[in-house]
Amino acid sequence: MELTAILKETPQLKKIAHWSIVIPNQSRPRFWIKWFVNPFVHKKGRGACIRKRTRLDVVPWRKFNLGESSTIEDFTAINNGVGDVIIGDRTRIGLSNTLIGPITIGDDVRLAQNVVLSGLNHNYEAVDCPIHAQGVSTKPIVINDESWIGANVVIVPGVTIGKHAIIAAGSVVTKNVPSYAVAAGNPAKVIKTYNCETKTWDKL
Repeated sequence: MELTAILKETPQLKKIAHWSIVIPNQSRPRFWIKWFVNPFVHKKGRGACIRKRTRLDVVPWRKFNLGESSTIEDFTAINNGVGDVIIGDRTRIGLSNTLIGPITIGDDVRLAQNVVLSGLNHNYEAVDCPIHAQGVSTKPIVINDESWIGANVVIVPGVTIGKHAIIAAGSVVTKNVPSYAVAAGNPAKVIKTYNCETKTWDKL
């Protein structure tokens, strides 16, 4: 029987294993996981760079992949505790971003400063206990190739951004954005699309 199956069938053993990997009430891995486990579990492509002041709250039972020649800038926080975080090739994750899985980011993507991508939502329906005690739900966020996400953008769970799409600074994206489109506002709406016939970006 696989170790994961044993842990699932033995709640007490699962609790001990979780405690040994994650610091209680902090949702971040212990130092021995950071230094001696994660480097051998998670994939980092050739020429990829993670700046020294990046906060990597990544656990070994979920994926964290950083593609070739991609960069994660300082003060960014990455958390894969409830979902995989996959970043493609030649992608730049800007200063002070927050990425909480499940997230898939394609190739040649640019995220500016203070961008928040969170595939996690807290459950809140029960009013007889605190929200933090009600667990979470997740929906994947997908950012397709060649997209540009402006500064201070928030993208909520379940949203897909199409190829070569642009999200204007300060936007809150609550719905899918098609490929070759510009979206802006709160909530974000498509304001331009690319016309293949005229080869121009046309306002809507």
